[in-house]
Order: sequence, then structure tokens, then C-alpha cells
Amino acid sequence: MKRPWSDTFRVAISGILHAFHTERNMRVHGVITILVIAMGIGFGISVSEWLWIGLAVTLVFTAELLNTAVEAAVDLSMPSMHPIAKIAKDTAAGAVFVTAVFAVIVGAVIFFYPVVNFLF
Repeated sequence: MKRPWSDTFRVAISGILHAFHTERNMRVHGVITILVIAMGIGFGISVSEWLWIGLAVTLVFTAELLNTAVEAAVDLSMPSMHPIAKIAKDTAAGAVFVTAVFAVIVGAVIFFYPVVNFLF
């Protein structure tokens, strides 16, 4: 029996909400996203700059969601500490770090480069 189409969205939203409720870093990313959106509005950034911001935010949230999924799967399959489980968790966390660094670089170029260029 097929599930209703609405279930697809319901389970996806449930997963996102779970990550926000259980993962401190997901909430930190959410707060930073709100601040970046406010800065974008305040600075009056261009459409292309909004697209870069959107890409960076999407990548960070996606990486954080995947990190949460990897951690849950590893914890389920390997409740006690194992070197390979540590590698899986650390690698997933590394993916979040890489995307967060990309997001910081995008933000710096969009918000600070024009100011520095104007001053010098």
C-alpha cells in the first residue's frame, strides 16, 4: 500500500525538527542564518548574493542533518565506542565543518569585501 504524498513532507519536517530539538549546533546554525538574513536585508544585497547565501545555508543545514543521521545510525549499530564508529562520526562532523567554513567565506566576501574595498 502506498503512503500518502503528504507523509513525505511530514517525515522530512519531523527529521528537521528533531535535529533542531536535539542538536545544539543545528540551533546555532539557525540563529546565525537569521542574523545573516537580517544583514542581507540591511545591506540590500543583490539577487546573486542571495543565491550564494542560500547555497551556503542549504549546504550547512544539509551537512548538519546528514551528520545527525550518521551519528544516530552509528549509535544504533555500535552502542559502545569503536575506532571505526569514531571515524564515521568524526568524518560526518568534518563535513559540517567544511560547509561551515565555506559559509563563512561566502559571508565574508558578500558582507565585508565591499566595505574593505570602499575604505581602501
